[in-house]
Amino acid sequence: MRKAARLFEIIQILRLARKPVTGAAMAETLEVTVRSIYRDIAALQAMRVPIEGGRGIGYILRPGFDLPPLMFSIEETEAIAVALALLSRTGDEELKAAAGRVNKKITAAVPEPLRRAFRSQALHAWGTIAPSPAGIDLALVRRAIRDEQKLELYYRDELGRATERMIRPVALIYYSETANLVAWCELRQAIRNFRADRVEHCEAADAYFPGEGNRLRELWISGWKTPPTAA
Repeated sequence: MRKAARLFEIIQILRLARKPVTGAAMAETLEVTVRSIYRDIAALQAMRVPIEGGRGIGYILRPGFDLPPLMFSIEETEAIAVALALLSRTGDEELKAAAGRVNKKITAAVPEPLRRAFRSQALHAWGTIAPSPAGIDLALVRRAIRDEQKLELYYRDELGRATERMIRPVALIYYSETANLVAWCELRQAIRNFRADRVEHCEAADAYFPGEGNRLRELWISGWKTPPTAA
């Protein structure tokens, strides 16, 4: 997690807490070291964020500080509730966990009666839940798309043929049964679609394609009118 995002998450954790939160607890939630949390707390305090407390006793956010409020209509709130529910049907475990955190944050931020739309659980998404793919971490894929980092795949196509690919990931499409990774395949020298459930292993390569992501997505989008090409 990048520092800017981590600082925002620390504020959210303290904002939602009803009692002091220790650095160790925040470090476990954000999957960083306690030392990193202490440095982040000091950075926030230097930015005049009213955090009080200390090591060993925990930290609190003094009343009166808040992020800009989120104001939604009833229909907009219901749209968010349904979208978050739909995320629970994907095989992306990190996104499902993030959806739960978003629900809690919005519930805490919006006034009544909008809060009731989230607490009532009156809206649901039903249907097949995609299993988490065994050979690929979709969170790793999303980070690689953001960072324009190449991925190395061990892939088996629809005929059962195994190949090793170096790819430049540009998009991730979620379907009810699986997810499709759209990427520039260096073996085929073209845009290809890789089914997540056919990936046997995936790891980040020590190579990047800076500045190429948008161009490759435009190339992919320009070919939408033709059937997608399999790997």
